[in-house]
Amino acid sequence: MADRLSQNPHFQVTDLEAWYGESHVLHRVSFDIREGEVVTLLGRNGAGKSTTLKSIMGMIKRRQGSVRLREKELGRASSRAIARAGIAFCPEDRGIYSSLTVEENLMLPPVVASGGMSVAEIHTLFPNLAERRRSQGTRLSGGEQQMLAIGRILRTGARLLLLDEPTEGLAPVIVQQIGATIRQLKERGYTVLLVEQNFHFAASVADRHYVMDHGQVVDMIPGPEIADNMAKLSTYLGV
Repeated sequence: MADRLSQNPHFQVTDLEAWYGESHVLHRVSFDIREGEVVTLLGRNGAGKSTTLKSIMGMIKRRQGSVRLREKELGRASSRAIARAGIAFCPEDRGIYSSLTVEENLMLPPVVASGGMSVAEIHTLFPNLAERRRSQGTRLSGGEQQMLAIGRILRTGARLLLLDEPTEGLAPVIVQQIGATIRQLKERGYTVLLVEQNFHFAASVADRHYVMDHGQVVDMIPGPEIADNMAKLSTYLGV
């Protein structure tokens, strides 16, 4: 894998390991992302993809290895320090507070850097949120919750976005909207690390794909080479 890593990466994970209790779940995970790229982590259920995102964010208590954003080492930093360095995490469960309105949820995270999207810009990106701004979190559809979860981190000013299964359980029309959003974010210069079970969706938005298996990165496939590697991917992913 080392010979396929970038020369001057914007974000780099090296030899990342993690444990749940005594269970060793990540084994020297290494990959990088160039600034402005959309990169996916692909793999079967249980391959370690979501754990990788949580480990990057400092949410796994027992972890070791290097996590570098630009020249800043964050491998031993707290979750708070990692967020303030400009990395934002959108979890699979979306983390919407049901007792708060859409507007209150949107304003909840602190701004960590200048240049974050304004509420007006987020409403332009997700018109549903403007229409539902006074609705309780419990009254949102799954797609609207996902829009809110993404919109919430865009306001913070973070430029590296970690998205965990953003299309899980969503209707095809909403999946298409999320895909269009990710492409717009790329055009705006955001860097995105995406965990996805929906391979066809991942292939439609990503520049490169890292494949995980049993807690390790086992391959990297550039987006333009996907068609030539379908047999290999079918073996990895069981699709």
